[in-house]
Amino acid sequence: MKINDLFESCSDIYCELMAPVCRSYALTQMELTILLFLANNPQDDTVALIVKKRRLTKSHVSVSVRALRERGYLACEHEGEDRRTVHLRPLEAALPVIADGRAVQELFVGTLLKGFSEDERARLAGYLVRVAANVREYGRSAGEKKDGRE
Repeated sequence: MKINDLFESCSDIYCELMAPVCRSYALTQMELTILLFLANNPQDDTVALIVKKRRLTKSHVSVSVRALRERGYLACEHEGEDRRTVHLRPLEAALPVIADGRAVQELFVGTLLKGFSEDERARLAGYLVRVAANVREYGRSAGEKKDGRE
C-alpha cells in the first residue's frame, strides 16, 4: 500500500467513526473538527492557527466558527485593543461533544494500533518523531528557498 493510500484510508476511517457524533449533535464534520482541535490544542485558539495547523480553508473554518458560536459552543474573545485577533474557547455546552469526540479519537488510535505490542508502539512512535522532524526541516528549508535565503 502506498503512503498516500494509507493516509486516505485513515481519513476515511476517522470520518466514518466520527459520523455518529456529528449526527448525535447535528454538527458538520468541520464543526466537530474545530471543537476537538481547540480542546486538544488550547494554545492554538485562533482561526488563523486552525487554518494553518489543520490545513483547512479560512472560509470553511469561519463559517463553522460562526455556527458554533450561534449554538453556544464557542466563545470569541478579542485580545486587548487588537480587534483583529479573536481567541476561541469552547464553552460548557461543548463539553459533552468534546468528550464523545475524544472517545472516538481513542477508538480510532486503538483501531490503527490493534495487535501492536507495547514495544512495537514505542518503535512506531520513534519513527513518527523522525518523520515529523523531516517534515519540519523540509518546511524550514522550503521557507528559506522561498524567501531567497538559500
